[in-house]
Amino acid sequence: TSPYGVIGQIIPWNFPLLMLAWKVAPALAAGNTVVLKPAEDTSLSALYFAELTQNAGLPSGVFNLVTGAGETGRALASHGDIDKVAFTGSTQVGREIRTLTAGTDKGLTLELGGKSPFLVFADADVDSAIEGVVDGIWFNQGQVCCAGSRLLVQESISEAFLSKLKQRMKSLRIGNPLDKTTDMGAIVSQSQLKNIQSYIDGAKKEGASCWHTETPLPESGWYFHPTLVTDVFPAHTIMTEEVFGPVLAAMTFRTHQEAIEIANNTRYGLAASIWSENINLSLEVASKLKAGVIWINSTNEFDAASGFGGYRESGFGREGGREGLWAYRKTLSDLPPDDQPPASAVAPVASNPTGDLDKTSKLYIGGRQVRPDSGYSCAIAACDGSLIGTVGKGNRKDIRNAVEAAHGASKWGSASAHHRAQVLYFLAENLEIRADEFSQRLKMLTGANGDLQVKESINRLFFYAGWCDKYEGAVHQPPLGRVVFAVPEPVGVMGLICPERDALLGLISLIAPAIALGNTVITIPSESGALVATDFYQILETSDIPAGVVNIITGDRPTLASELARHNDVDGLWCAGHRAMTAEIERLSVGNLKQTWALSGDRNWLDASVGQGTEFLRRATQFKNVWAPYGE
Repeated sequence: TSPYGVIGQIIPWNFPLLMLAWKVAPALAAGNTVVLKPAEDTSLSALYFAELTQNAGLPSGVFNLVTGAGETGRALASHGDIDKVAFTGSTQVGREIRTLTAGTDKGLTLELGGKSPFLVFADADVDSAIEGVVDGIWFNQGQVCCAGSRLLVQESISEAFLSKLKQRMKSLRIGNPLDKTTDMGAIVSQSQLKNIQSYIDGAKKEGASCWHTETPLPESGWYFHPTLVTDVFPAHTIMTEEVFGPVLAAMTFRTHQEAIEIANNTRYGLAASIWSENINLSLEVASKLKAGVIWINSTNEFDAASGFGGYRESGFGREGGREGLWAYRKTLSDLPPDDQPPASAVAPVASNPTGDLDKTSKLYIGGRQVRPDSGYSCAIAACDGSLIGTVGKGNRKDIRNAVEAAHGASKWGSASAHHRAQVLYFLAENLEIRADEFSQRLKMLTGANGDLQVKESINRLFFYAGWCDKYEGAVHQPPLGRVVFAVPEPVGVMGLICPERDALLGLISLIAPAIALGNTVITIPSESGALVATDFYQILETSDIPAGVVNIITGDRPTLASELARHNDVDGLWCAGHRAMTAEIERLSVGNLKQTWALSGDRNWLDASVGQGTEFLRRATQFKNVWAPYGE
């Protein structure tokens, strides 16, 4: 690996010094130089830190600081000499930065907003859970990205729990934050105070009940009462939007399955807190919550050795831990996209004078070969320009059907790693049986001997099958009676735009690592080599691949790639294509801030040093850190 180079970092106002440390330390440790832009409201601590770097003897130019408002951050993110952007802040600004960096080859880490659930089960230690709620939502006036702003209480204890919570709220002290006896200080600005009030007004209009303490507020400063909102439903604005203030929305659940469904009913996925004395229940719920950090019987726990970051619209990438260092290093296989599309992507075809049986290969969706929605087909030319076949021309409806099928196969991610490995080995064995057939097909399409490409495709399946049960997480040991399980989880539903060259090997090189680690995929194969992908259908059908795990749609790659990028139920997207195509999918991916990887399709896929490796596995996973306490 190697450093990225120059890192542009933008941090928010809620934790100005902590966010600075989270950003600057791993970037410098990984060998990069830094240009930091602090929030305009909280720049003084960053300026003092810059002075400390001089006193510490940090070489000139290694750490740089620019202050300013939003336009300064935009200029930093869009600067041509910045190699990577790391941003912490609102989801709205995160989308803007994703758009600014689209097509620039810049690395990108986004740590964005959240609407974190706080689950309290009937067997929880109620007094401890009450204190957890206080720390989770009223710490720093609720101006915390991972604040536990959605309280979910099991129905059998909800009335008593909320009554006790209100009593605890009455004892909260509001005032000068420099006073050590103060529980809650002021909101950062008048505009933020007005924003919080607007959410309360909106909740009342939607029928919610809003309760707050009668504690007198200081006369000067932007203060807001700690507020409890009840009589809400999952679709209420106060339950779906990040308020970023001392406002807690509460509702009940009956079973742990219902709790999981309500907790996951959000477009965010930053953190969650689970309170129960049943460790079996806690770990089961933790495994099913869609969030990057899970705290069991605790909240707001952090350690430099443990990663922090979210799923979904809470961003991608991690702060802290081994994963946080990976975010500031590049690997050999992380090659940038190609500058130009390959000249042979679409070749003219002559008519077929031989009288061979006219066949149109279908699409492969949900484990079945299906006709394209459009009814149209694409002609495929041999290396001499003659027509050798036609394939279905997929469209938006086909993409939608494939995404639905991929979601329906989500149990593949919970299958044992050993089982997934055996399926991939079986896939390789079946491909080897028909190696001569695929080699001949490749020779017809390219004019070159296809034996080596088929052999390497089989090797690649064996390589990733071997990794299925070996790509594991870690157990961290932070202080004070905690263990942290860092668990790699599949990204989810992934779109794969395969390279134009090496039609079979490029296809296998993207599908294999993705499904090896539990993802389901929608694959757009090479246009000129699409018949190789359609021949591969029968290998999939005879290799125990569950329906919906692999879906293949042939047709115009840029058009289909754009539809995948727009689809908000696609979680990740790899594009092995040219720069214009990757720029477009990165711009379109902002709808749900899906994870994207723009990689070179024109690389030598036969070279294992760039055609396979742990970088592909790392990109196919996201880490969940589960904090578990122990002791009496």
